[in-house]
Amino acid sequence: MARLHDIVFDSARPAATARFWSAALDGYAVAPYDDAELARLRSLGITSIEDDPTVLVESPDGGPRLWFQLVPEAKAGKNRVHLDLLAVDPEAEIQRLTDLGASVQARHAHHIVLADPEGNEFCLSLSD
Repeated sequence: MARLHDIVFDSARPAATARFWSAALDGYAVAPYDDAELARLRSLGITSIEDDPTVLVESPDGGPRLWFQLVPEAKAGKNRVHLDLLAVDPEAEIQRLTDLGASVQARHAHHIVLADPEGNEFCLSLSD
């Protein structure tokens, strides 16, 4: 039986998009870069973590990991899969997320559709 391990986002700017999601999600953080990972990047000719083509965001409680991987093409069309978020105070959360770079796409009776800085849609539920 399979279990969810990672959620992968195609991205034009993996490091920046990873930082958005690590700030957006409670308890999540960009995985630290140890000496071995920095050496691996240097072996690929990458001297700045801003240019890392694959950036990991993880939760210390073992929740699904988020990977952001560099792809050459731009996002086209609506996401086929998206994340649904829940917050205690949805209006304050909308403000916090837009301050981080999200944009409100649509308001519905029970949820708000937002997009991250790269245009990936996600929803914020207004009730649980």
